[in-house]
Parts: sequence; structure tokens; C-alpha cells
Amino acid sequence: MSIFRKGGKNRLNDAVEPETNEIEVMLDGSTPEAQKALEEEVKLKAAREDAEIQQHADVEMPSMEQVETERKSLKHKREYRRSLTSTIYVLIVVAAIAVLLATLFFPVLQVSGDSMTPTLEDGDILLLLKSSTFERGDLVGFYHSNKLLLKRVIGLPGDYVEVDNKGNVYVNDVLVDEPYVTDKSLGECDISFPYQVPENRFFVLGDHRETSIDSRSTIVGCIEKDQIVGRVFLRIWPFSGFQVVK
Repeated sequence: MSIFRKGGKNRLNDAVEPETNEIEVMLDGSTPEAQKALEEEVKLKAAREDAEIQQHADVEMPSMEQVETERKSLKHKREYRRSLTSTIYVLIVVAAIAVLLATLFFPVLQVSGDSMTPTLEDGDILLLLKSSTFERGDLVGFYHSNKLLLKRVIGLPGDYVEVDNKGNVYVNDVLVDEPYVTDKSLGECDISFPYQVPENRFFVLGDHRETSIDSRSTIVGCIEKDQIVGRVFLRIWPFSGFQVVK
């Protein structure tokens, strides 16, 4: 009697062959899932490389004319910046020189009031010239009570000055020709004539005699030489009135 029964071969094969529900191992030692993930990564990397190649392929190389135009544009920008820097530097130097000159040699002041009309008008900007000597008829700027005033030199140290009731001015008994005065007047006066100008002082009057407060009044009196800032030299504003002032 045979030792094998129907169906016995199958049971032997089941004993020898591995179970079908066990994890299948690949020849390289990796699992199917890992192999599939590796294949997906390779495909993704290849896709990225293809995209980069396509992107570079789409970039159009500039022509020689475009390169030359861009080069000229960059050169122009460099030259513009260099020119702008140079201009700013020059302006700073000029401004510094102007301030230095104004402080040392050419003070600048603005007319306020009408005591010097019609020669000077309110708002005029003047350039003064520093000087150590002054003559009759000079327009001068001087400090008085922390204010800068403008008047005309009439009498020098030692001169005898007289103003009559009609506003005529005499210096050392000689009538002064005053074409710059339109309306003569004795004005604000509290001194006695003839008046002798003290040493190292100057007798000054405003051209608008009726309203000017000047050496005719003890409020101002004769001015000392040290008070004088300079002689009026040039009117620089308004431009329509730009001229040497006399």
C-alpha cells in the first residue's frame, strides 16, 4: 500500500515552497517599494534637468548691437555720476569762498526802511566793501544799538557842518551839491549849527531827509570809524537794479 495519499504531493510542495504572503526579496536586496521610489526620484530628477535645459534654450543671446548699447549706457551713467559729484564739489567750494569773502571783505546786507530813498529802496540787497578810508558822499553801513544802518557821509573829522531851515547842507561854509536828495528838509534835528565833527568820527545823513534819523539827532549822533562795516559798493538785488551804488 502506497504511503502517499491523494493530495499528499500538494502538502509536500507546500512544505517546501515559501508562503505566497511573505515579502518577496529582490536580487539586489531592496524591496519593491524602495525600488519604485528610487525609479520615481530618477524620473523627477530627469524632468528637472530637462526643464533647466529647456529654460536655457529659451534664453536669447543678445546681439552685438545690444551689448554695445548697454555698454554705452553704463558709460554714460558713470560719466553722469562723475560730473554730478564734480559739480557738487565745485558748488561747495564756491559757497565756502563766498562766505569767506563776505565775512572778510564783502559784507552783504538788505535795506530795511525808506531813510535812503530814492537812492536805495526797501528790500534792496547790497554788497559792501570793507575799507579803512572814507570820503564825503560815500554810502556806509554801520552798527548802532545792535542794528545795521545805512547813511551817507557828509562831514569828515574836524569839518564844520550846517543845515539850514530849508534843508540846504553846508560843509566848511560851502553848499553841498546833493543830486541824490529829492526833498530837502531840516528833519529830525536837536543839535546846534554850525556843528564841528569830533575827531575820529563822521557826520552822516540819510538821503530821505524828512524821515531819516541820523547825525542831526543825538539819538544817533556822529559815528565812530570802528562802527563802520564798509562802504556800499554794489546793488545785487533786484536784478533789474543791479549796479554800482554812488
